[in-house]
Amino acid sequence: MNPLATLALALGTGFSSGLNLYATVATLGLLERFRIIHLPQSLQSVAHPWVIGMAIALYLVEFFADKIPYVDTLWDTVHTFVRPPAAALLAYASAGGALPQWRWGAALLAAGVALTSHGTKASARAAINASPEPFSNWALSMGEDLLAVWLSWLASTHPVATIAIVAVLVALSAFLLFHLFRFARKAFQRMLSV
Repeated sequence: MNPLATLALALGTGFSSGLNLYATVATLGLLERFRIIHLPQSLQSVAHPWVIGMAIALYLVEFFADKIPYVDTLWDTVHTFVRPPAAALLAYASAGGALPQWRWGAALLAAGVALTSHGTKASARAAINASPEPFSNWALSMGEDLLAVWLSWLASTHPVATIAIVAVLVALSAFLLFHLFRFARKAFQRMLSV
């Protein structure tokens, strides 16, 4: 796998893992299993039926947990310690033929991107949970799942587009995080002044 494709796979799967790790692994596994894409040898184990089955089962648990306000926040809190390390492992494996320092670089980059997308997702969800209606939460959850699947596919088929899209998504995430934290700080200040 060439360096550009490896970078795209690290960035794309890193961002999508931060949104939904299980959808990312299941998508990569199914695409490889049905020969739609060709993953590096060191990442082909995601196409094993047990790995795909476990990823789909965990995706289904997350699918329902993600639709319930406050349960999704608890789920995201726990997955703060799951998604970025798993994204790092995926990136490390995707750079299987590279020198060790490049593999570690890919792992660190993917973990950082996953933490950014995960932090944005968790923060946006916490803000939306304040809304009494459930439809915005469901719509955001479905959008995240679709983006994770699409970005996983894109990362393995269109490296240049993936790098550009992930760069835009990371910039957008930074913008959203900045404004969400400002909103939260003002809300806390209002609560303390009462």
